[in-house]
Amino acid sequence: MAEQIALRVMRKIAEVERQRWDGLAGDASPFLKWDWLDSLEQSGCVNEETGWVPHHIIVEKGTQLIAACPMYLKLHSMGEFVFDYEWADAAQRSGIQYYPKMLVGVPFTPVTGRRFLTADGEDREALIRFMGQALAKIAADNKISSVHVNFCLADERQALEAVGFLPRHGIQYHWQNRNFKSFDDYLASFRSDRRNKVKRERREVLERGITIRAYEGAELTQDHLRTMFRLYKGHVDRLYYGRQYLTEELFDELHRRFAANVSLMLAQRDGKFIAGTFNVRDDTAMYGRYWGCFEEHPFLHFNVCYY
Repeated sequence: MAEQIALRVMRKIAEVERQRWDGLAGDASPFLKWDWLDSLEQSGCVNEETGWVPHHIIVEKGTQLIAACPMYLKLHSMGEFVFDYEWADAAQRSGIQYYPKMLVGVPFTPVTGRRFLTADGEDREALIRFMGQALAKIAADNKISSVHVNFCLADERQALEAVGFLPRHGIQYHWQNRNFKSFDDYLASFRSDRRNKVKRERREVLERGITIRAYEGAELTQDHLRTMFRLYKGHVDRLYYGRQYLTEELFDELHRRFAANVSLMLAQRDGKFIAGTFNVRDDTAMYGRYWGCFEEHPFLHFNVCYY
């Protein structure tokens, strides 16, 4: 295979044609789409200053793009939602330079999904092994401590293990729709005490004059996205451990070219937005990402983010 194909490193996603990249991504999660990755770069969320330096990998057979993966040279471990600080600390104590490291993944997004995009009709397992071996060689040739692939699929993990990568296990909690046709159907799966508790929490928010609704697609305005940015930033700024990874420019970019995949849940009281959550969606899932509020009310967080 190595004699038939060529691998290149691209220093920004814009160096790859949008149509070619998305042709590989197909029905992958929205976070693998060209517009999402490019928006992160164009808005200043991802660059050398923030510690995420793009080095995307593409594999070509002649003029045909047959494989790719989003890859970053990481100068720290923030924004990955995989906590390897103990590894970094152990490396430092042992005299090993842990950073920079190489990361195949999506910035600031702990969503499991495809990390290696491959063309239909190609040997996917062989291509993943090829890219894994190439990543390891790039790291060795440049004296980079390690290569990480975060939140990948099972077939990718198996192919990478076959070429020497070590697995790392984590736990996530996902809500699944068990053929519920309404929120009442969902509540019917609860014990009566829990069902009554949720109903009481929803009722109290209504009694406070708070309404919650979704804004998405063509209905989204730039003001909606900028309000959500202020909610997000305010929440992050209040947290001792908070880190602002996203810029207002990113929210503007998403309004301009990613609105079809954005769903905001916004709460209003007395005609003013008081809380909201930023979600990304496709035809199969809703990905809850960021929350914030201008006013504190009992049960508001669960009503906006979950109920």
